Amino acid sequence: MLGRLSLTARLTVFYALVSAAVLVGLAILVAFATSRHFVELDRDYLRDKIQLVQKIVGESPSPEQLSSRLDELLGSHHGLYIDLRQGDRVVYGSKGLMFPPSLAPEGSTPTDWTQDDQTLRGLSSRIDPLLTASNGPSAGGSPMQLLIALDTGHHVHFMQLLSQTLALYSLGAILVSGMLGWWAARGGLAPLRIMKERAMTVTAQKLDQRMPVEAVPVEFADLAESLNTMLGRLQSDFRRLQDFSSDLAHELRTPINNLLTQTQVSLAQRRDAAAYQDILASNAEEFQRLARMVSDMLFLAKTEHGIELPHREAISLDREVLALFDFYDAVADEKHIRLVITGQAQITGDRLMVRRAISNLLSNALRHSPADAEVLVSIKERAGEATLCITNSGMTIAPEVLPRLFDRFFRVDKSRSHPESDGTGLGLSITQAIMAAHGGSVSVSSSKGNTSFCLSFQHVQPDSQVGA
Repeated sequence: MLGRLSLTARLTVFYALVSAAVLVGLAILVAFATSRHFVELDRDYLRDKIQLVQKIVGESPSPEQLSSRLDELLGSHHGLYIDLRQGDRVVYGSKGLMFPPSLAPEGSTPTDWTQDDQTLRGLSSRIDPLLTASNGPSAGGSPMQLLIALDTGHHVHFMQLLSQTLALYSLGAILVSGMLGWWAARGGLAPLRIMKERAMTVTAQKLDQRMPVEAVPVEFADLAESLNTMLGRLQSDFRRLQDFSSDLAHELRTPINNLLTQTQVSLAQRRDAAAYQDILASNAEEFQRLARMVSDMLFLAKTEHGIELPHREAISLDREVLALFDFYDAVADEKHIRLVITGQAQITGDRLMVRRAISNLLSNALRHSPADAEVLVSIKERAGEATLCITNSGMTIAPEVLPRLFDRFFRVDKSRSHPESDGTGLGLSITQAIMAAHGGSVSVSSSKGNTSFCLSFQHVQPDSQVGA
């Protein structure tokens, strides 16, 4: 049931219940302590009267005088009752009162009982003959049994009034505590309402809103900071999504426009078979580019949700680089570029994915290197980390541009037109995703006409475990 209540209502109910438990417990404690105090007072009172009766019995020479003095005692002490017996003989007895068969002895807690709407409390005591006068009523006889009782109606009345007062006070205090609890809970949760109102203003077009960290209590500061961090991530991801959508539309528009234009031109007039073959070949190239772009985007989409390495195996980085040198040898010869490798290292990972990451960087280096230049691949291994860096000469990339090189479809050339390139603009983004899947990283630096991309792999595979 509490699950459907608001947090303010829950705190109010909890505070009211705690207050009720404390107040009711305090009322019970006060009532019990008061009742216990009355019992102690009555016990002391009855003991005092027992001593007085013992004194009267010891000083009374005859039964008549004893009865007379006991009558005086009862007359001056309202609500006091006495029953004095010697064996089965009643020496003195209060009229109209029946004592229970057994009363508590003088040294213990008095016995309580009720008779004719009267509440009574009594004790019993033994009067030894040696304590009486030589010619007294019990002289030379058996001991006397004294039963004495006190009417406690005034105490009962007082306890009833006290109980009613405590009950009314507790009820009123619980209600006041509940109201104060509601006021305190509502005031204490006011920052949450402020944060809620602020969150309601967040939309897809307005993601710059932040929670008021300084204006909320310390207990809510961590929540506000976490929400601000979340909003920051959402704003960044949404901006990236917008940029990606815009870039994707731009990248797809170029090949689609090329296909549409060539098709329209070919349909404008009749042509020979050779012309149609050239047009179809050109269209096939555009379709291949679109297919690669779609494939790359699907791969990146998978990395957004995290990917597991399909096949883990020992990989020799230098062997993979040499295999790629053979693949890119024709491109390098065409531009008179020298491919150089230094160092070696072993890692554990997916061979195809690692080769694709290196291939992307190597292809990028060949594409942007001038003729008669050199592409250097340096491999280093130390302290459980392997690093592969590919360095090429060419144009120096501005420092403010370097962090964006791994963004999807980003190109340093703002015209986005690279007729000499068959790339899709996703190679560096894919390389970054592959390194993230391997628990590594990719970085770039550019200065004095040299640009270097470095792959860093963690948890290097020992030499003894590297396969052939």
